[in-house]
Amino acid sequence: MEKINIQFTLFSAFYSPLISTMSGGFLKEEGLDPEWSVAQPGVSAIQGLVEGKAHVVQSALSQAFGPLNEGKTPPVVHFAQVNEMDGFFITGREADPDFTWDKLEGAEVVMFKGGQPRAMFNYACHKAGIDFDRIKPITPGGAADIDKAFRDGQGQYVQQQGPFPQQLQADGIGHVVAQVGPQIGPCGFSSLAATREWLQTDMAKAFVRAYKKTRAYMNETPAAEIAKAEKPYFPKIDEAVLADCIATYQKLGCWTPHVEITEPAYEVTLDVFEYNGLIKQRYAYDQVCVKPPAG
Repeated sequence: MEKINIQFTLFSAFYSPLISTMSGGFLKEEGLDPEWSVAQPGVSAIQGLVEGKAHVVQSALSQAFGPLNEGKTPPVVHFAQVNEMDGFFITGREADPDFTWDKLEGAEVVMFKGGQPRAMFNYACHKAGIDFDRIKPITPGGAADIDKAFRDGQGQYVQQQGPFPQQLQADGIGHVVAQVGPQIGPCGFSSLAATREWLQTDMAKAFVRAYKKTRAYMNETPAAEIAKAEKPYFPKIDEAVLADCIATYQKLGCWTPHVEITEPAYEVTLDVFEYNGLIKQRYAYDQVCVKPPAG
């Protein structure tokens, strides 16, 4: 077995297509022994690639925009999609089957301070026809800090990825009232990145073969079965909650069967970052993305 080092920027059930390459045994079928880690807060997983500590990382296309804004060539490329839609939920204190986005105006919302989660949320509010600047943000830090803040009574609403919202519901603390993804539609939300050099290797081809099988598995397998296999990766999450989260993402359609990052999805990501004033120009697809290596 050949050791493959995988690093996550964030670790949640939203990234199940990558987690399940491990939990579903698909990497081992290709002779790859996975070792995984999560990037330290404030440190990009891209750095793990640059330093040779990781072969593949879960990232976002937007990681390329920083260097490009400075006139530099990004050190790595994005070669496959993980999620083709935003996977954040809006959870409120009370059940609200009649929720409309304008209820966020004037409300305190626990959310991410910046980065892609904030940019996407801002754009979703724009698409929903509300004024993002009228929301009162509470920004305690990362995903765990956000969850703790809401559990401790801060905010009327909270922005989170699964399975945090589903666990809040199970614990009787909150109720999911909306999803951000449908407001924006398909986009290049999260991706797999690697160096151009690694993508020429046999290991890269073996990884892509495993990843293609995993994406089919994510769409064809009952959520409860996927959750059972993934449970060891989520020791603090109830298995039923994890299954509920995975089923919700299956219905959302963020785990489309194809592996490659499509140009239409990439263009929507440019729309989001252009709206937020976070890119200096609309960068070409091939400055950020490549097609996955043939297996």
